Amino acid sequence: MASTDDPLTIADDQSRSHLLDLVGAIEPWDELERTHLDTATRWIAGGAPIYRVRKPDVPAMHLVSYFVVLDGTHGRLLLVAHRKAGLWLPAGGHIEPDEDPWAAVVRECQEELGIEAVASPIAGERPFFLTVTRTRGHGTHTDVSLWYVINADARAITSYDEGEFDAIRWVTDDQILGESAEVLDPHMHRFTHKLRHARAKGH
Repeated sequence: MASTDDPLTIADDQSRSHLLDLVGAIEPWDELERTHLDTATRWIAGGAPIYRVRKPDVPAMHLVSYFVVLDGTHGRLLLVAHRKAGLWLPAGGHIEPDEDPWAAVVRECQEELGIEAVASPIAGERPFFLTVTRTRGHGTHTDVSLWYVINADARAITSYDEGEFDAIRWVTDDQILGESAEVLDPHMHRFTHKLRHARAKGH
């Protein structure tokens, strides 16, 4: 049994404490997000493995950082056509073992879109939204996704990771809310409502 003085144990405790702080600071949009926040909190605090160590589904529940790119000047959000999921989603990726979730955003933003991650004032370098989602297709598993909001001028994105995405597109809030939920991340409509509310409040 590992000693409480073991460096790996200490590092794990610090990582979980930081995650619990991030999750605890998210203000739930609705009862479903409140439920997801409670599920995530109990899962992180309970000591279960939380980082993916083997693709696609080990462990069967693991952490993801989504980042929603907002072009505030034109009021548009970036969605990507994810090859494996077969859905229009925000960009993002799995958080590496002991990686800070914001560091995952910075890394994935560069890898997938070729731009620097600039945190939106809406939530800064903290997650704005959280979801717990069962994936579809081969290697079904559960993603605990921390949704971040970053700012970018649409003109700055001139390429994307074609190995991950079939296409990208910029859409307005109304276009997202008018889109069938069947072709989007299952929580995209809820996220859009929460983001629209936050922007209306001037965050």
